[in-house]
Amino acid sequence: MGILKKIFSQNPEKHEQKGDTFFNNSDWGRAKIEYENALNTLEKTSSGCGESEARLQGKLRQAREGLALEHSQTAETLMEQAYYDDARDLFQLAIDLAQDPELISTIENRMLEMERLTARDVQTDISDLQVNDEGVSDEQGDEYFIALCGTLPEEVRAVYFSYGETFKSGYLALNRGEFALAADCFARAMKENPSPDSFIPLELATAYMNLEKFDEAHQLLETFLQYHPDALPGYQLLCEVFWETRAFDQAEALLADCPDELKNSSAYYLLRGEAMFQSGNYSEATSFYQDFMKEYGWNELIARALARTFEILGDFENARDMYAKIMDQCRGCHTRIDPFVKRKFADISFDLGQHSSAMLEMYLSLAQEDPENNPFYFQRVSRIYASLGNEEEARRFQLFAQQAQNGKE
Repeated sequence: MGILKKIFSQNPEKHEQKGDTFFNNSDWGRAKIEYENALNTLEKTSSGCGESEARLQGKLRQAREGLALEHSQTAETLMEQAYYDDARDLFQLAIDLAQDPELISTIENRMLEMERLTARDVQTDISDLQVNDEGVSDEQGDEYFIALCGTLPEEVRAVYFSYGETFKSGYLALNRGEFALAADCFARAMKENPSPDSFIPLELATAYMNLEKFDEAHQLLETFLQYHPDALPGYQLLCEVFWETRAFDQAEALLADCPDELKNSSAYYLLRGEAMFQSGNYSEATSFYQDFMKEYGWNELIARALARTFEILGDFENARDMYAKIMDQCRGCHTRIDPFVKRKFADISFDLGQHSSAMLEMYLSLAQEDPENNPFYFQRVSRIYASLGNEEEARRFQLFAQQAQNGKE
């Protein structure tokens, strides 16, 4: 067991890679947890890791922003359906997660609008939903649990509410990254709710995965899928077990046996492509993603996965072009460009020698959207100014980069 533990022990890079996978699939909550795990592992195993820490902090911030936006959008739907209490909880959770002043302002304005609609003078205390190391009160835990469940399908949400206090404690612990506590609570909740078609094994398997108890997670998921053959999250989590233990053929066989109704979803295609990626079949994954978009048209999540695959193949021109297409689609729909995508495009363009004024403006824009990584962005701006022959501005931004780095330390 000790040898296996050493073989499969997590490291910051592995957590970061898993976080990137979740991020590219818009699974903001799990991406957030993996980036937090990466930062915690980095802190324990390394010193003088400023650049890695800054990169992870930036990714964590973007995952939090994505999760905040997702909660906000769900709250909008609940608000339209007059579920004002649930909407209020989700709006508040979104505010706690967000750092973008524009997004926070938008959410706060929607909350004010909702209060006007309900004609009630309700004051919302932002700290009510904050979870800290000392835990939360019962009332706070109830609100946080309701907010977390707000993103689940309605029928699943109702079942989760029925499982009782022990399950709720486990679910809150899981979302705080306290996996040992979560596993203990879920194990007890399974005894309290002995139904064979329970969803609790799925959550317990998630906790076991994060504790690197792959055999236990495998057994739970096999049983879970017997009762819920249409539950794609079960297939995704079991694939992760197989990938962690390098059982790539088993992952492929599992996906091949999925019900036909799941095979027609874009989520299934993402999972199939990820299975190819994890097993190192990058060229096959590239063709798979390209065939999907030829047949079904544009899909941003598929496009992100394709761009990442181009990168690992060393095909940086095509990777850059794919990130450019993603940004063009956002501009066409008048939606905010994800800083993660913008940085990918900028970094690849820079590495390919494109040191233009456009790249300079893009890095300055990223410095505003992702201030955690300002030392890196200002350094890039300095180098671009130098390549353009503007030595004065190059020196100025080199100084800004040093000041930003000193401020972080």
